Amino acid sequence: MSILPVDLQKKKKRGEKITVLTAYDYSLARMIDASGVDAILVGDSLGMVVLGYDSTVPVTMEDMLHHCKAVRRGVKSAMLVGDMPFLSYHTSRRDAVLNAGRFFKEAGCDAVKLEGGTSMAPVIERIARAGMPVMGHIGLTPQTAGALGGYKVQGKDLDSARRLYEDAKALESAGAFALVLECIPSAVGKLITEALTIPTIGIGAGPSCDGQVLVTHDLIGMFGGFSPHFVKKYVDLAPLIMEAFKNFRAEVEEGAFPGEDFSFTGGEEAAEKIKEILCQNPSSG
Repeated sequence: MSILPVDLQKKKKRGEKITVLTAYDYSLARMIDASGVDAILVGDSLGMVVLGYDSTVPVTMEDMLHHCKAVRRGVKSAMLVGDMPFLSYHTSRRDAVLNAGRFFKEAGCDAVKLEGGTSMAPVIERIARAGMPVMGHIGLTPQTAGALGGYKVQGKDLDSARRLYEDAKALESAGAFALVLECIPSAVGKLITEALTIPTIGIGAGPSCDGQVLVTHDLIGMFGGFSPHFVKKYVDLAPLIMEAFKNFRAEVEEGAFPGEDFSFTGGEEAAEKIKEILCQNPSSG
C-alpha cells in the first residue's frame, strides 16, 4: 500500500525526516521505490532532464500523464506525486480541478503538486475539496522563474521573507498537505517549518525542513551543465556510462563483440543444409 499524506504528517509530528526523489520512467522508479523513499515526484523538471527543453514551461499535460503512468507501473510503496505543468491550473479553478483529476484517474497518482503562493490558495482549496491531496510549492518556482528575476535564492530580505511566510500559512489554510520550499535561506526555511503543522520538503532550503527532495538525475550525475549549489552528487554516473558506450563501439568495430561468449550455439547442420540447397538451385537465393 502506498504511503499517504497523513503518513508524512505523522512523520513530522514524530520528528522523522521525509525523503523525496524524482522519477520519470519505469526502470528508475522501481529502483527508487525499492530504496524506501517516502515519495516519488514526477516533476515537470522532466522537461529539462528528459525532454531537452531549456525550462519547464513547454511541458504539457500529455507529457506529464505519459511519464506518470510509466512511473506508476514501477512504484509499489512510495507516494506518487504528479507535478501539474504550466497553465494546467492557472486559467480557472474548474480547469485546475479537471486537470488534477486526470493525474488521479488516468495516471494513478496519489497526490498532485502545484507552484505558487497566496494567489494559488483558492486553487489548492478547490482541488483539495474535491478529495485530491495537494502539495504546494513556494520560493523559487521554476514555471515562473522569469517573473522572480531568474533562478536565484528567494526570501533574503524582510519583505520577501515575510511574503514567503504568509504564502506558507495561506497554502496550509487552503488544505495543502505538504509544502515544497525551494531556494530560500536556511533561517527562513526553519521559520516556516516551525510555523506549520504540515510537512515542509526542502530543496535548497536548509536542514531544518521536515524532509528533502532532489532531482534524481542531479543526484546520480546524469544531468550535465549547471549544477545548483544545493545539489549533492552521491555518484557521478555520466562518465561511467560514457565509457561503456565507447567500449561497446570499439569492440563492435574491432570484431571483439559479441564473440562466442555472447552468441548462441547450434544450427550448424541447418546452415549447411541451406548452403547445399542454394548450391543446387542458385536461383532460390
